[in-house]
Amino acid sequence: MAAHQEKKLAQERRHKTIQNDTKASQGQWGRAWEVDWFSLASILFLLMFAPLIVYYFIMSCDQYQCSLTDPLLDLLTGNKHLSDIWNKTPTLTYRAAGIYSLWVAFQVVLYVFIPDFCHKFLPGYVGGVQEGAVTPAGVVNKYEINGLQAWIITHALWFANAYCFHFFSPTIIFDNWIPLLWCANILGYVVSTFAMIKGYFFPTNAKDCKFTGNFFYDYMMGIEFNPRIGKWFDFKLFFNGRPGIVAWTLINLSFAAKQQELYGEVTNSMILVNVLQGIYVLDFFWNEAWYLKTIDICHDHFGWYLGWGDCVWLPYLYTLQGLYLVYHPVQLCTANAVGILMLGLMGYYIFRTTNHQKDLFRRTNGNCKIWGKKPQYIECSYMSVDGTKYYSKLMTSGFWGWARHFNYTGDLMGSLASCLACGFEHILPYFYIVYMTILLTHRCLRDEHRCFSKYGKDWKHYTAAVPYRLLPGIF
Repeated sequence: MAAHQEKKLAQERRHKTIQNDTKASQGQWGRAWEVDWFSLASILFLLMFAPLIVYYFIMSCDQYQCSLTDPLLDLLTGNKHLSDIWNKTPTLTYRAAGIYSLWVAFQVVLYVFIPDFCHKFLPGYVGGVQEGAVTPAGVVNKYEINGLQAWIITHALWFANAYCFHFFSPTIIFDNWIPLLWCANILGYVVSTFAMIKGYFFPTNAKDCKFTGNFFYDYMMGIEFNPRIGKWFDFKLFFNGRPGIVAWTLINLSFAAKQQELYGEVTNSMILVNVLQGIYVLDFFWNEAWYLKTIDICHDHFGWYLGWGDCVWLPYLYTLQGLYLVYHPVQLCTANAVGILMLGLMGYYIFRTTNHQKDLFRRTNGNCKIWGKKPQYIECSYMSVDGTKYYSKLMTSGFWGWARHFNYTGDLMGSLASCLACGFEHILPYFYIVYMTILLTHRCLRDEHRCFSKYGKDWKHYTAAVPYRLLPGIF
């Protein structure tokens, strides 16, 4: 009897060891296997308050001329009750539901059914069928890269309507902004819930799923690594890149049209916001194939964080500068406008050049020149779930020798420029730079924690060679 129990315990220990080894290997990618109390508290906070934050910002512009303090003062002093604010908020309308449904359906059609043709005549553009990075299960997914094409078609139709056909007003987005918010929330929650159900019952690849046993964490951070329907509809690529980012420039154009309608002119600050943010949107689509190698696609699972975030958080909070300028038009003096433009362009140059250096280094396996010299690097190794050993080279030359995430530094400079275009009368337009600073700093820490788990002692050698994360000599 005792021998039988000892044998059983030995088998359980061996089984647990195998499970832990598998988890350790898979843990190199994606989100956590286990949930600590701080992570759970953060998740619950975001699930409860992120939708309220978005509503508060948009409501403050609609009812309080973009003041973030006046609503609170009204509530604290008893001048208004929550019901008063809520009752003045525009509700979901059939018009908004129709607009939003057509918008999403149109983007699905452009994404799934129209193969890319831009790469056939645009020199330097990489589109069409491209391979993503290897997944934790050792799978290499293929993607139809056609985001630039979708953006061009969408905006061509927008301008054709604005100047030729006049089927709808260019201010249509602004005029239905809050009813569209409810539509975006519905889609965000529906797709996040569907992704979780799919992960449990019919995952695309069971080996690329992670379950913690904690409902809230799994719902927030996602279960499946690459949920798909059919061969080409990839949830992560579609919702990360379409419909939110395609809409970003249309939203800003609608805000500019509203400013023209209300004041008879479009201010130089509104033009700056449209130009600076438009550059980043176009850059995203021009380099969509490169995006397949970023943290969003290579490491994040698809859950509420991406599903709801891409549908609601991105289009509604990343466009606050343009919304603010509808209510508070700012005409900058020439010197300030030029200075802000230069800051934004410099930030974009750093952002793009840094990413280009890394991409060139990867494509050539280090057989290239960075700043006229052969790049330096540290070679690292890691294991996939199936036990296959892979090797990576981490560059320590060029901008990547200045800081480990110097591309984020350029991104922050561009974000700050679009905020500065709004002047200093209100703090609302500066939410963007505050949020981006928190987001990118947190992303640095997440990425480095993951890289340390993945590469081990090799990562320590790399951080010794490049000691700073974002700001050389400071952080």
